Amino acid sequence: MIFVGEGALLRRAVTHAAGLGHPVDLVCSADPLDAVAAGAPHLAAADVNAHAGTLTRACTDGIVWSLNNKQIFREPLLRADGPRILNIHNGLLPRHRGLPSVAVLFALLHGDTEYGATAHEVDAGIDTGPVLAEHRFPIGPEDRYHQVMLRGIRACQALFERILPAVAAGSAHPVRAVTAEPSAYYGLRALDRLDTYRDHPAYPRATDLGPFAAHAPELTRALLRPSSAPEPGAAQPGGGSRHG
Repeated sequence: MIFVGEGALLRRAVTHAAGLGHPVDLVCSADPLDAVAAGAPHLAAADVNAHAGTLTRACTDGIVWSLNNKQIFREPLLRADGPRILNIHNGLLPRHRGLPSVAVLFALLHGDTEYGATAHEVDAGIDTGPVLAEHRFPIGPEDRYHQVMLRGIRACQALFERILPAVAAGSAHPVRAVTAEPSAYYGLRALDRLDTYRDHPAYPRATDLGPFAAHAPELTRALLRPSSAPEPGAAQPGGGSRHG
């Protein structure tokens, strides 16, 4: 199996898989140390799709894992005869599609009462493939951004470890389509309207990044933008819409 992504979540997944005796054929990340625990080859690729041939030849079991991965898989990796690509997403799909760093913020602003992690097949869309499994946890009324984000990362790790044996055995199958529930997408453009939430009651806890400020520069920049006064008569935001 091949691993694509970055950070501690990827490294822990690689270490866990190798410790259970699963073949780790290649680790695609920015840091060569991510592959050390598995004794696996490492590939630093700004665009993993440009190395589709390398991945296809290296993969001995036809499984590619995506963890904390910001790259988007495209053809030819997504061909029907290509490897099975599975993503562990920090968020519940399809409610929290897109960047987890942004999705957590808006989950708090919108009053969501639960968050979690989702294992899904990767298709040509962004976080739109069939869901294999979930790991849910409640969001308390006083929970802050950094607390929910940390629980989300832990949920991703727990979900990967839970589903790994079934995926390796070929017995992990979709339990539902992502389109079976209301969908929302949270990309960088969602941050353009963050200023309209500055008076929202949940704004202080939704923007309390804590130690994640260093890992989410897109949020830090958005929070430092000068506040713009609303136009006379402009509607003030509430907690209704879940779409981002």
